[in-house]
Amino acid sequence: MALRFSSGDVSGFKLLLILAVTYGLIAMLVDSIIHMHFIKPLEIDAPLDRFSEARAVEHVRVLAQEIDGRQEGRPGLREAAQYITAQLEMIKERAGSNFRIEIEETVVNGTFNMMFLGHSISLGYRNHTNIVMRISSEDSQDSDPSVLVNGHFDSPLGSPGAGDCGSCVASMLEIARLIVDSGWIPPRPVLFLFNGAEELFMLGSHGFMKTHKWRDTIGAFINVEASGTGGPDLVCQSGPGSWPSQVYAQSAIYPMAHSAAQDVFPIIPGDTDFRIFSQDYGDIPGLDIIFLLGGYFYHTSYDTMERLLPGSMQARGENLFSIIKAFTKSSKLQITHERESNISTANQYEEGHAVFFDYLTLFMIYYTRKVAMLLHSIPIAIFLAAPVFSKKQTPGLLSWFSTFCDFAKGLIFHATGIFLAIVFPIIFSILRLLFTSHAMHWFAHPYLAYLMFIPCSLVGMLIPRIIWSSFPLSQDAAGLKSLKEALSDEARFWGAFGLYAMLTLAYLFAGLSGGFLTFLLSASMLPGWVSYCLSIKSFGRQSLRSPLFYMLPILPCLAYSVYFGGFLIQFMVEKMGMMGALPPPYGFFIPDVVMAAIIGVVTGWCVGPLIPICGHWLARSSILQVLLHLSVLGLALSSQFFPYSVDAPKRVVFQHSFLTADANQVVDSSYDFSVLDSNSLLFLFKHAPDVAKELHINSESSFETAKTSHRENWMGLFPVSFLFSRSLKFPARSDGILKQYRQFPHLSTYEPHTVFSGGSRRIYLELSLGSLEEVWVSVLNITGPLSSWSFADNTLPATETADGGPPSYICRLSGASPENWTFWLEASSSEDLKVEVAVIDQYMVDEAKQLKGLFPEWVDVVAYSGFLSSYIF
Repeated sequence: MALRFSSGDVSGFKLLLILAVTYGLIAMLVDSIIHMHFIKPLEIDAPLDRFSEARAVEHVRVLAQEIDGRQEGRPGLREAAQYITAQLEMIKERAGSNFRIEIEETVVNGTFNMMFLGHSISLGYRNHTNIVMRISSEDSQDSDPSVLVNGHFDSPLGSPGAGDCGSCVASMLEIARLIVDSGWIPPRPVLFLFNGAEELFMLGSHGFMKTHKWRDTIGAFINVEASGTGGPDLVCQSGPGSWPSQVYAQSAIYPMAHSAAQDVFPIIPGDTDFRIFSQDYGDIPGLDIIFLLGGYFYHTSYDTMERLLPGSMQARGENLFSIIKAFTKSSKLQITHERESNISTANQYEEGHAVFFDYLTLFMIYYTRKVAMLLHSIPIAIFLAAPVFSKKQTPGLLSWFSTFCDFAKGLIFHATGIFLAIVFPIIFSILRLLFTSHAMHWFAHPYLAYLMFIPCSLVGMLIPRIIWSSFPLSQDAAGLKSLKEALSDEARFWGAFGLYAMLTLAYLFAGLSGGFLTFLLSASMLPGWVSYCLSIKSFGRQSLRSPLFYMLPILPCLAYSVYFGGFLIQFMVEKMGMMGALPPPYGFFIPDVVMAAIIGVVTGWCVGPLIPICGHWLARSSILQVLLHLSVLGLALSSQFFPYSVDAPKRVVFQHSFLTADANQVVDSSYDFSVLDSNSLLFLFKHAPDVAKELHINSESSFETAKTSHRENWMGLFPVSFLFSRSLKFPARSDGILKQYRQFPHLSTYEPHTVFSGGSRRIYLELSLGSLEEVWVSVLNITGPLSSWSFADNTLPATETADGGPPSYICRLSGASPENWTFWLEASSSEDLKVEVAVIDQYMVDEAKQLKGLFPEWVDVVAYSGFLSSYIF
């Protein structure tokens, strides 16, 4: 049977096609921007007064390829420090007499408490290496305010660390060279801190801020980080105060920043050195600049030089050099004492975060919090005043009220549409998971998420327009069809405008910085409305040209919405592989539901401003059927795709566990596995048959029949271990480790207990790491009546409770030394103190290496040996 469409359907499909082409072209532009296609990297023979990505990549090659592992406990970390120092010495030799260059390699030790991933923890460290270079003019003073550029050269477990953070070190080395070879003599000193212990929870930066002689001279800092292998080098955090973001806005050559990132950053698992300098120990104004794309490879063995996104380091280098220049020239650059005593600086901090964003990396828009208070209040004022200027028939308060009621109805209808635009994709995602055995089909294929969720999101957005095709006006327009249509259009438009105006104001009063997006939407809709009204006079309300004239003035804002939203979606897709595995039954659904909701929100702000006018053509049953069919097609297609690939690997943690009773005895040994997303270990073993065969797993295996690896087995990774769920363990042999090591980690007393008059007692303990060769970290889990200890200035952190167990105190110890760790614990009573020790060693026996090698290429395995022991005192 032939399909029959009315003229209205034909016009609707034409408009839908126009919108699809328009958004498709914008999406292509955005894709080229966020993947840095517009940046041309300079070659290795580029002029010496220019930053060259190729020269920087050569440093990455040495750090990530020639050096075998830059993890704490491995020889490669020392080799990296030697390479960096040698490069800095070469730069110093080339410098002219008008430069004053100082290079220091320092060893830092310390202990402190902190909150990480929402958990309280104490940290003790020793013998971590920092390398500091200070470039200044020949007549500079040691007390001059300086600009610090910080990056870390250590890498996480099992990762070559090309992006995180070999790219940071390489950029810093190239900029240090550029300062010297370009002949630019900084008017204020520039410090480069290459810190060697960031992955162990910001220990290198803490050591610098607590002990280094130049720490009080720092007037501003730039923290360079990588949460991926390239893409926009985004300013994710700025402050305290608005001055750092202002400097960035004025000086960045390729601006990539938006203040909304500061609203989102706290929910992402992880942290950076930014908090040490600006919040915990410094209160220094600064910027946190991070590579965010390529998150598939972050903290994996795939973080290699080949994965670096071309153009990213070039843009970063040119930006950093320009920003460093701007900071050193600023009159607001002050040493710590001046900053603390300066009233104007204190007032600037009280202003809070500014509002800023880049437009497609072309330019920056920046305004202070005070300006935002005024500017972001304008849309709501216009919304309240709009009924006065509407097409009402009679003037007067009653008529204003009836018009405002219509606008309020329009607001409710539009809000309902946006809400349904989020709910419909969520419903579709849940329905899909009810009929499939695994989640996250879109992980390696993000376009599937767009195909599945955007059409049904549009359906949700259009449903209120279909249900209320005849707008229930409060104003009297009886007998005047044209007036009724005009009033309906007006109510729908101003209702949508009012929603964005209210959201802008809500952002503002919530203290968030992302209100600029809804402000832009509401601001761009006004010229669109004027253009639409003028087009009606020329072409009539039923002409397809009228909605096109409405679209034209809004296009720049829509382009930004797609840029912002597309980047957010890509970032979140990549991060979903490491967000953690939540317990069943709901954990299986969480990633798909989150992605569906995010795509619904992005669709709402990208298409929502068009709906009040374009909805007249699009809200037709035939169009909704097509959109629903597209979503169903996306759901059907997605089931044919595997969630993972070499370019989007699944993350697995493999711990070869050894339970020891003393320095020489292994009581038990097991292979413990966990995953970091919602597809469980059983899914993994099903698609990794060689591993399943080696572990004697058959098709009938289930979580009920398998042996669970409890959270205490993963104490060495605390608090990252809280991202694990439904971990499993399998029996393993221990003879290989007995051949490798003569002694295992063990805890003992080194002098008699001290008993105080009040009944409390002090226990003096010594932790030996035995003959382990590549120790990453040691973790103490202490339960019982602990009242004080020798760590963190005798200050206990808040207690932690896991899986209903007793409250405990956690302390992480790191740093190589021939000496044992010695410390004391004080108990408030004679009740027993229980101390559990977990030590992570990067050496693995041959059997474990062979098992790791059986995993397919689409799996990234972080593997290590874990030594567990328990003591009562």
